[in-house]
Amino acid sequence: MSNFVWPLRVYWEDTDAGGVVFYANYLKFFERARTEWLRSLGIEQQTLADTSGVVFVVRSTSVEYNAPARLDDQLQIRTDIERVGPASVQFAQEAWREGVLLASGQIRVGCVDKITFRPAPIPAPVLATIKNAR
Repeated sequence: MSNFVWPLRVYWEDTDAGGVVFYANYLKFFERARTEWLRSLGIEQQTLADTSGVVFVVRSTSVEYNAPARLDDQLQIRTDIERVGPASVQFAQEAWREGVLLASGQIRVGCVDKITFRPAPIPAPVLATIKNAR
């Protein structure tokens, strides 16, 4: 899916003592956007866990920070798929404010068994849905 965009408002709890968004909170913003992207495809993560016995977990991240976001800013979190494998998805995500790129990241998400946390294949219907969203 090209440029799924999730709007997000910066709240007091998102900022640090300097009044800007605390760097780690961008990972939370990216997580919310990926969850909403899945939801837009009809994939509910709790239902997936309950019916298929698998969950998605973050395997790796890298984030670059370009400009600060501040209290009450309205952000747009963009999500793109870079690569889909049998048990993982690589995302490119960005946080924007009024045409200014604030942060960009690469996030790799893996599918694991919800009990053992060992790698597991993405269930076929879910994998097909994700591939068709590209």
